[in-house]
Amino acid sequence: QLQAFGGGLVQPGGSLRLSCASSGSILDYRAMGWFRQVPGKKRVWVSYITRGLSNYAQSVKGRFTISRDNVKNMVYLQMNSLKPEDTAAYYCAAGNPIMSTMDQEYGYRYWGQGTLVTVSS
Repeated sequence: QLQAFGGGLVQPGGSLRLSCASSGSILDYRAMGWFRQVPGKKRVWVSYITRGLSNYAQSVKGRFTISRDNVKNMVYLQMNSLKPEDTAAYYCAAGNPIMSTMDQEYGYRYWGQGTLVTVSS
């Protein structure tokens, strides 16, 4: 139902845009989110977007931008000024979390497969 793509290898300081395609209308969900996971560690929240607002983890604030296209049923994560510590598998998610759980993995019901981002020189 959700498919994430756009990952790859990029040098530090570079940019990538991740995309998440939904087979259904993203307007059916209260929020769309991006999470990332490093092998051996928990999946952590990166950003979410609702119809009216967006929010970011402190570690990516000012560098990443989330956006949505309600007609194409797509969600994007523009990642600039990438750092080696941004290396992870990135997952998109959809669901109806309440405000207090929008940055929590359990707030989302639907998940795409991960797309790997590697930041390295």
